[in-house]
Amino acid sequence: MPRGLVVLLGTASAVVVVAGVRAAAWLFAPTLLALVIVIVISPVHRWLRRHGFPAWLATTALVTLVYGVFLVFTTVVVASLLRLAALLPQYTERVRALAADAADTLHSWGVAPDRLGALARSVDPGRVLSSVGALLGSVTAVTTSIVFLLALLLFFSAEASGIDGRLDAVAVDRPRIRRALDGFATKTRRFLVVTTIFGLVVAVLDTVALIWMGIPLAVLWGLLSFVTNYIPNIGFILGVVPPALLALLGGGWGTTLAVLVVYGTINFVLQSLVQPRYVGDAVGLSTVLTFVSLVFWAWVLGPLGALLAVPATLLVMAVLVDVDPRARWAAAMLSSRNENESE
Repeated sequence: MPRGLVVLLGTASAVVVVAGVRAAAWLFAPTLLALVIVIVISPVHRWLRRHGFPAWLATTALVTLVYGVFLVFTTVVVASLLRLAALLPQYTERVRALAADAADTLHSWGVAPDRLGALARSVDPGRVLSSVGALLGSVTAVTTSIVFLLALLLFFSAEASGIDGRLDAVAVDRPRIRRALDGFATKTRRFLVVTTIFGLVVAVLDTVALIWMGIPLAVLWGLLSFVTNYIPNIGFILGVVPPALLALLGGGWGTTLAVLVVYGTINFVLQSLVQPRYVGDAVGLSTVLTFVSLVFWAWVLGPLGALLAVPATLLVMAVLVDVDPRARWAAAMLSSRNENESE
């Protein structure tokens, strides 16, 4: 077949596959998340087996560990959101005062007073707070997704004990597939280990700084910094918005500026300048590809796609590139410069 026709058919097939994955994001996103979690924790199962624990006990320990981490994370988030819902009504008058100050500022810049009055009257703190309350209440709508994720974690954890035997059987006829899948698991663990270390450092520093500045729910915002650290390059932007808003409502523009400076110094330097280099060295992906994958997977899978951008890209590369010796040129183009230099 002509090369142009092959490229055209391949591109068309890729578009169809991406459209299908995007339509079924409710299924693919939690499945990939559960798979990644089990891949990261599965060395615990191997360690227990090497030390003489029976298979059923090692699997039980793995499931308990997975569920325990998920339960602790969920408990902290739910408790913090409930406290936030109770805290927001206290800022009603502060919202009105900020709206009036903004109107005065705009008036000093030459904006018509009648438009300022309409703008100030349109700001209804009760409506804003009710919308926030409805948003917090909608958290219950994800109960089905959480149950589905917990079920996936249970099944993946139970299957972890037999995965090595299955991969050995695959390696008999398709050794490159075995190496590609092993490489995907290894790189995924490296990525999550590096990202988790940086996330813990950032979360601790942010939490201490927010407590020192008197920002409410500092633990929640530190946890948010930890989670958004898994979003390459721009995660800190998402993490700074809530504490900056509370700083504005509680302490004014000076406190808000202090929060932005702290996040800009800690989060931007660590997450956007230092961490991408270590992530690239750990997983072999270039910084440009990491950023593009963030945008692409967030569009395909939604918010979870932003968190799973790097593992999803590694999985695609393992399936489409690493298994085919003719695709080494693609691996060379997509890999980080440091990895290529080491070769």
